[in-house]
Amino acid sequence: MTSREIDAATIAFAHRLADTAGAVIRPYFRQRIDVADKKPVVAGKTVFDPVTAADRDAEEAIRALIERERPNDGILGEEFGEKKSASGRRWVLDPVDGTRSFIAGRHEWGSLIALEEDGRAVLGIIDQPVLGERFLGVNGECRFRARERDELAVRVRECSRLEDAILCATHPDAFYGPGERDAFRRVQKCVRMTRWGGDCYIFGAMALGFVDLIVETAFHRWDVAALIPVIEGAGGIITNWQGGDCSEGGQTLAAGDRRIHAAALKALAG
Repeated sequence: MTSREIDAATIAFAHRLADTAGAVIRPYFRQRIDVADKKPVVAGKTVFDPVTAADRDAEEAIRALIERERPNDGILGEEFGEKKSASGRRWVLDPVDGTRSFIAGRHEWGSLIALEEDGRAVLGIIDQPVLGERFLGVNGECRFRARERDELAVRVRECSRLEDAILCATHPDAFYGPGERDAFRRVQKCVRMTRWGGDCYIFGAMALGFVDLIVETAFHRWDVAALIPVIEGAGGIITNWQGGDCSEGGQTLAAGDRRIHAAALKALAG
């Protein structure tokens, strides 16, 4: 957590960024739109990595808002790269996290907006603009609001044993690196139930107390920056597979309870 609180004006500005992204994205959802493939190579394999006008237009819109109102802040976005910071602050953007779900007409995607100070994520938003749901992690807490409901603070749930845990991950084929799939299976064999799909939305479900463990890999910084304040603010823990910092992306392990986080680390290590 940051050593000083993020002020109300900055929090309000972050909400405006999410509102702006949602207004751009919603008209594209469940429409017949063109889908391009960025075709990245991950662990020596070319994988399908879709991008649409929703991704690009939403990032352009929120970048323009930052440039206009906070021109000294840096920006890092999935689609349009990095603008260096002159203020020590940087906004990290992924307006459609879960483009595969988006183009399939499913709701398991969201907009990710994070604010970093001196390289550390101090504010994070997970927004699902079609469902009207938003998670905000800032100043040591996580708050959730949904359409026609009052905003409330949310907390992860206790779960002391892996055999009682609900495990989520985006896709079973996403574990590309050497030994990653075997490591995941070691954890999966221990838990009560595994559910696939969800992208960033499963991290919101963890903050609400419905998911106990999330194991992911091949993340980028824009995939994880917003998740860190949300999970930590809800009382959970999010690290890499060795228990260290996950802010650069890569292998990511999140848990609502530190006891199953420790057990999952052991299982991943073999």
